[in-house]
Amino acid sequence: MANHKSSEKRIRQTVKKTERNRFYRTRVKNLTKELRTAVENGDKELAVAKLKVVNQTFHSYVSKGFFKKKTAARRVGRLAKLVNTLSA
Repeated sequence: MANHKSSEKRIRQTVKKTERNRFYRTRVKNLTKELRTAVENGDKELAVAKLKVVNQTFHSYVSKGFFKKKTAARRVGRLAKLVNTLSA
């Protein structure tokens, strides 16, 4: 167990941060899965709508420090490429 006030605070901060990041990680996985499911079903309208939500969410997570800017851009770009296969 922690013996210093600073280490007790650090433990509290870590628990909070872990919980927050778990939420973000789950949200990213769910959004990605929903988008991929829409693409597999061939529903272009739904896929484009989901892509817009994914783009907004991923880039908002950049400002929160969960993603780096280029990581979010890469992931959104790959998903956009997947959505674009529907038009072909």
